[in-house]
Amino acid sequence: MSGHYGFHMPGHKRNAGLTNVDLPYGIDITEIEGFDDLHHAEGVLKQAQERAAKVFHAEETHFLVNGSTAGILSAVIGSTRRGDKVAVARNCHKSVYNAVFMNGLRPVYLYPEIIEETGINTEITVREVERVLTENPDVRALVITSPTYDGVVSDVKSIARVVHERGIVLIVDEAHGAHFGFHPYFPQNGNQQGADIVIHSLHKTLPALTQTALLHINGAAADRERVRQYLHMLQSSSPSYVLMAGIDECARVLTERGEGLFERYVCLLDKARERLGSLQNLRLVETERYDRSKLLIAIKHREEINKFTGKELYNLLNEKYLLQMEMAGPGYIVAMTSCADTDEGMERLISAMEEIDRKLANMGAIEGCGEGNASYSGGCRWEFNEQAYLPFQVEEAAEKIGEERISFEECAGRIVLEYAYVYPPGIPLIVPGEKVSVETVRLLKEYEKAGLKIEGTKTPGEITVLKERENSEGTING
Repeated sequence: MSGHYGFHMPGHKRNAGLTNVDLPYGIDITEIEGFDDLHHAEGVLKQAQERAAKVFHAEETHFLVNGSTAGILSAVIGSTRRGDKVAVARNCHKSVYNAVFMNGLRPVYLYPEIIEETGINTEITVREVERVLTENPDVRALVITSPTYDGVVSDVKSIARVVHERGIVLIVDEAHGAHFGFHPYFPQNGNQQGADIVIHSLHKTLPALTQTALLHINGAAADRERVRQYLHMLQSSSPSYVLMAGIDECARVLTERGEGLFERYVCLLDKARERLGSLQNLRLVETERYDRSKLLIAIKHREEINKFTGKELYNLLNEKYLLQMEMAGPGYIVAMTSCADTDEGMERLISAMEEIDRKLANMGAIEGCGEGNASYSGGCRWEFNEQAYLPFQVEEAAEKIGEERISFEECAGRIVLEYAYVYPPGIPLIVPGEKVSVETVRLLKEYEKAGLKIEGTKTPGEITVLKERENSEGTING
């Protein structure tokens, strides 16, 4: 671009002096001569996507500049027809539910178990997949999240085998596992284990810019042309070259330096996990299949410290130790690591945890903790909400029957018209069209008392429901 003057978009004309702000104006270009077009890639972008496919062991790879959300929407809608039945892990991200709504799909749910002490979801088992597919032989696609936000990994290879025996498309939301496959310390990625479509959020665990992600397609089961069609619809027609350059640069770093970066990273993680594993009042948690890049640290539920919540631990680390965690659950926190972490940063986290662990022996030693906070009783089993209406039917139902807004405490037994979820991670506890169980209401109340924010509803603490006088008159769920 040296010597060129552009009479084209974007409006800043790569002139950083106009705003005097240090932004990458110089490389923020558009689909001009020689720079290809993401939606009809034939040149440099086609080559860049092919390089990324090779790095991530995929047959076909597409750059995503609207994050994994655009990839998940395109994968689910592109793999189904309107009205199809789709099997969805109940702990999937809200974008999967949005795809179900947008394509008028009929969801059937796969349920993980719950670890009672912490409340985190375990994996989706092969047994659960077989159960759902046996009961629903007309399912067109199956969607799971592996690893989960908490780091739990499912047996993707075995699930792929079961799914493919029935001619079904397997979509794996591997947004949190973009680092998989680069070192034996971590699992292989979904492309290597037989998934038809895999979505990676590069920015979550690799050195890449926010919003950058990849969609991979493998094998013959997925309708590649329809998935591409929806990618064109759902991604911006003016994709950011800054973001695409960031994706390509991430792939280059992994190709040229990945082995050394991951060797150092794994050594750092191993040492950290060894020290954190010796904590007495805090506990490093992992499941049989786990993403060990996640440091999930739970509070042991000894009677004298059970009022110390995950949110309090999160706030304490942030305010006293200046350590910002990824998220807080009712009884735990999640620290996300990556190959960009430093020795100094990891040492600060470990030292803080060791100090807090010592002080937890005497709750009074931690100022502001445990006073007036509700205890968290641990996890609960999934209590299924009854699906009275399909998600895309609730608007029609509301127009026909009417709606009203009530508190969370009052919504047991009512048919809801809104989502309710804790964000992060954005996994719905309630989906529009469901009749809410008593257990779900209890869980909502416990999350609120633990200091976690319930999102998805228009008004905090309230949810829109169908008018009660009509709830017993049947549904329009065909």
